[in-house]
Amino acid sequence: MLQAAHTAAAGEAEETGFTQELLTFTLGAEEYAIDILKVQEIRGYDTVTSIANAPAFIKGVINLRGTIVPIVDLRIKFSVGKVEYTPFTVVIILNLNGRVVGIVVDAVSDVIALKPEQMRPAPDFAASVDTAYIMGLGALGDRMLIVMDIEKLMLSGEMALVDEAAH
Repeated sequence: MLQAAHTAAAGEAEETGFTQELLTFTLGAEEYAIDILKVQEIRGYDTVTSIANAPAFIKGVINLRGTIVPIVDLRIKFSVGKVEYTPFTVVIILNLNGRVVGIVVDAVSDVIALKPEQMRPAPDFAASVDTAYIMGLGALGDRMLIVMDIEKLMLSGEMALVDEAAH
């Protein structure tokens, strides 16, 4: 009986468990993907209240229905080309372990389902490129997606200023 339950559970995992739904977005010429379950909402870019002495990538904070939300511009954080705010510029509001944070990206593309066989390990780069926040590369036809561990990045020590600025 235990074997039958284990076999049934394994079958369910094969059917549902491993396909990951990701929200894709662009930063410069690159396409990134993050776990859709971390996304609370997507908003157009609007003005933010600046925080004195914050790093350049922390644009400031917004008041989102009574919650003060720090806004991080990933284009500045990742040094992706010239930062321009266009009608396509959006803020992805994330809910990470109960913390609400916004990230500015060039544009949101779509929601995709990525199977394990479509994932490739993150490449090893020189020490100057930090791949700690890259889960891997997703191959989707002729598209290559950089799959990020957005929670690990946003809650990392180097982002501790976000929490200080928000409180």
